[in-house]
Amino acid sequence: MNPQQLQTFIDRLWDSQIVPRLVEYIRIPNKSPMFDAEWAEHGHMDRAVALLESWARSQPVPGMELEVVRLPGRTPLIFIDIPGQGTPAGDDCVLLYGHLDKQPEMTGWSERLGPWTPVLEGDRLYGRGGADDGYSIFAALAAIGALQEQKLPHARCVVMIEACEESGSYDLPYYVDHLASRLGRPSLVICLDSGCANYDQLWLTTSLRGLTGGNLRVQVLREGVHSGAASGVVPSSFRILRQLLSRVEDEASGRILPPELHVEIPAQRVEQARDSVAVLGGVVAAMFPMMPGMRPVNDDLAELVLNRTWRPALSVTGVDGLPPLASAGNVLRPYTTVKLSLRLPPTLDAVRAGEFLKQLLEHDPPYGAQVSFEVEKASAGWNAPPLSSWLERSVDAASREFFGAPPAYLGEGGSIPFMGMLGEKFPAAQFLITGVLGPGSNAHGPNEFLHIPTGKRVSACVAQVLADHARSGT
Repeated sequence: MNPQQLQTFIDRLWDSQIVPRLVEYIRIPNKSPMFDAEWAEHGHMDRAVALLESWARSQPVPGMELEVVRLPGRTPLIFIDIPGQGTPAGDDCVLLYGHLDKQPEMTGWSERLGPWTPVLEGDRLYGRGGADDGYSIFAALAAIGALQEQKLPHARCVVMIEACEESGSYDLPYYVDHLASRLGRPSLVICLDSGCANYDQLWLTTSLRGLTGGNLRVQVLREGVHSGAASGVVPSSFRILRQLLSRVEDEASGRILPPELHVEIPAQRVEQARDSVAVLGGVVAAMFPMMPGMRPVNDDLAELVLNRTWRPALSVTGVDGLPPLASAGNVLRPYTTVKLSLRLPPTLDAVRAGEFLKQLLEHDPPYGAQVSFEVEKASAGWNAPPLSSWLERSVDAASREFFGAPPAYLGEGGSIPFMGMLGEKFPAAQFLITGVLGPGSNAHGPNEFLHIPTGKRVSACVAQVLADHARSGT
């Protein structure tokens, strides 16, 4: 391999084709089905699929077969099958994964920015979905194209781009089963939907938290009544809600209380958390846009890393039943509903956790109030198997070559349900989980951006790993 030639190929492709297409892609409000129940009628998902499909078909990759697979009533999936180059045919393949659906708009974007308004500013491309995870199909095909330009061997590659990840990937198992005979048995899985703790080296994700959550509703009245008349007699739905949440979380520390929602953290992951702190230092907390004077929940940086990677944590991500301030009268409201998002340790059973949470919240409601918890999602976490010696050497060489620094290893606080699914289905496979979501990139929030140089370097690292995989004889 000529690494300079490879990086030049990838850089040119990004500058001439990929960035302009990502600009078009950001303009499309193809929100995930959980945030757009009428996604099929609106047509935005089909527009995004068509954009990515058109670009992929234009790439000069010999023998590439591309299909947009559509199962009835489910979001579409882009399936690309690329024959190996200079390697034996068979069931073995490399599976490259990403997604194209997006999170909703979110408030708080800077005046010049917006979720569907792409803005290219220096090395950053602002807008929803460029980094999470629209770039993935481009990076995957750029890496393969760079190898083919130099006529370097690579295994058969299968690229799967789903459209339901931000909703928990509930459509994906049906596609994996539907495509099983065409998928083969991947010996290497490359996922491009993760993060990086800085933009200076290749980051490998060692674990992903699971997720459960849903809507918690507390109702105390059939209709709202005068707060002066009823307060002190009728308990507030909001106060009851606070009591129920205190069953789950210590409001002073944020610690999740039930032992059923914790696991023992493996010693290797504790050590990796300490190693990552040695690399990152105060960036562990400073990467988040906290208000002046705010402090993180703990002064021990390694504990902060473990908090966001191996410990459960509760967030309230939405609310119903609270009127806007401008129309909030003196009324004791009949109900309060909140959307809960409970991040789970990587090895905890998400379905059982959801069932436990429902029982915990609904049991023996204060004052006999009507309490219901509707579980919306249960996404499995994932803990990476040990890296084989060839893959460990490969990622080290790739990071040093294209980033100029050794790789780093860190768990991620988010969820990629596909990884847990594949880990069970293909237990012998090796996993390379990486991504471009670094400090300030703010996936799911306002001012999300893609750091373009990192996208280029990650593409080159993927090419290096594909080449080394072919040489490894795996």
